[in-house]
Amino acid sequence: MKRSINILLAIILVLLFGSAVLAGQDSVKLMKKDGVGSYLTDAAGMSLYWFKKDSTGISNCSGGCLEKWPAFYRENVMAPEGVDSADFGTITRVDGKEQTTFRGYPLYYFFKDKMAGDTAGQGLKDVWYLIDPAHFPPM
Repeated sequence: MKRSINILLAIILVLLFGSAVLAGQDSVKLMKKDGVGSYLTDAAGMSLYWFKKDSTGISNCSGGCLEKWPAFYRENVMAPEGVDSADFGTITRVDGKEQTTFRGYPLYYFFKDKMAGDTAGQGLKDVWYLIDPAHFPPM
């Protein structure tokens, strides 16, 4: 009987904490870095970028572009403190895949960012930028 109770408790803990871990994967964080300022990342701290050639609801990155700038997608985004969760949405790309947006603009990773906190894509070719929610979209 005691063993059954322990197993039941273990299952309950896994369900409770397991869902918290999964929810954490859908979180977006707001990070800060000298020389860059505040910017959005995924739950693991990987930087999220926007493409100046995109428009609200439309991604203009495909083919080879997506190899270097993989699309970011989470079904349900948990916004960081100070950012409205309604600012996050989803589009369906021309290739049929879904992509998460911030204030309508598609979000991307950069393939050269290897570790949490890397921001190698910032300002690249004057078309790729990190997102500071306080100043986005830029005018």
